[in-house]
Amino acid sequence: MAWVIQGVLSFLASIGFGIIFNAPRKMLFYCGFVGMMGWLVYFAFNGMTGDAVQASFLGAFTVALFAHIFAKRFRTPMIIFSVAGIIPLVPGGMAYNAMRHIVENDYLTSISYASQAFMVSGAIAMGLVFAEVIIQLIFRAGVGRRGKKTI
Repeated sequence: MAWVIQGVLSFLASIGFGIIFNAPRKMLFYCGFVGMMGWLVYFAFNGMTGDAVQASFLGAFTVALFAHIFAKRFRTPMIIFSVAGIIPLVPGGMAYNAMRHIVENDYLTSISYASQAFMVSGAIAMGLVFAEVIIQLIFRAGVGRRGKKTI
């Protein structure tokens, strides 16, 4: 049951941010789907290993791959799907806790939260970049739609 709840809430969060970022109405469902898939990969991997950094990397990688697929399919910019889809992975709670502990003069705890938030943010960025590089390598190799070389 937790999977369904996690999937539905991440889907709705991604659609909500798609609306905020003025994504085209026809693409909102796909923005939600991208965000849901990224979050479910994160949720599954984080549940198995307990490592939020690696789980965030894989979630962001998934978001970027699906964003590329939908961008090619619908001939729209990839940013429409990736920005709305990456929102569930953003470590806002960790950053909030870091700032709260700084205000409370609990610097050791705040350093722990801040370093975790920085590592998760870096993993998200790296996941997006790695997916972009892999997609570019595939297209640069000249593989066409039907798997034949176009060069």
